[in-house]
Amino acid sequence: MNTIQPILLIEDDHVDVMTVKRGFKELGVLNTLVVTHNGEEALEYLSAPEQGLPCVILLDINMPKMNGHEFLEHLNKHSVFKNIPVIMLTSSKEQQDVDNSFEQGISGYILKPVDYQQFLFSIQVLSPFWTLKE
Repeated sequence: MNTIQPILLIEDDHVDVMTVKRGFKELGVLNTLVVTHNGEEALEYLSAPEQGLPCVILLDINMPKMNGHEFLEHLNKHSVFKNIPVIMLTSSKEQQDVDNSFEQGISGYILKPVDYQQFLFSIQVLSPFWTLKE
């Protein structure tokens, strides 16, 4: 049985998904990356996670069907998910989005940099959440 918990990425932009995958590979992240494209898909995954509950959720704000804030509202209703850190990984610099996100209990807020090297630097601060190669 695999004891390394997956990482759940909730992101609708395919380029951003590929950037996260590339970054995780370069950083030596061993966790499986489970990708869902909106909050509804993420809640479906969490209701019956095939690979176990994630060690961290990386969440975009602006998505179709169910955005990041709506997802957090649903997530916070279930105590089983209370210990999963949620990191907002978004391009939104709006102070209202930042404030709302922290009010909803996120663990961190990371702006998606345009530059890939800046992106790697930004996500390295999350390394305590996942398993790295020796």
